[in-house]
Amino acid sequence: MSAEAGVVVLIGRVLFALYFVAVSGVGHIRRSGYFEGYARAMNFPVLAVTGWPAGVWLVVGALSIALGVWPDVGALMIGLFVLIAAAFFHRYWEVADEAQQFLQQSLFWRNAIALGTSLVMFGCFAAFGPELRFTVTAPLFQF
Repeated sequence: MSAEAGVVVLIGRVLFALYFVAVSGVGHIRRSGYFEGYARAMNFPVLAVTGWPAGVWLVVGALSIALGVWPDVGALMIGLFVLIAAAFFHRYWEVADEAQQFLQQSLFWRNAIALGTSLVMFGCFAAFGPELRFTVTAPLFQF
């Protein structure tokens, strides 16, 4: 990978990670009680991981991507989170209120886009392996 391509990929990694650190991760940490209550209301089966643990998970995954410390693992961490969030918390097809249905549909598809992006990043990180530029470590998985 050329240095120029590496810079483009780095900018993309940082922009992607920024949301999951600054908005989602920190939000889950700061408003832990809110997220725990919402998970309880949605009958989420593992309440212990909602709130601040989910926030820490997101921050670690996002920093992994941005800093390049096993960025493939970070991409999988973000992907797993958004998959679970879409499946358990944003089931818009079950919502009767039209405004809430629209909101949940938007959040569901935002998570679907993030899942797709995470999978693409995982594949690129694993494919480039040690050739991935501007990282602290090489990806853990390589194919």
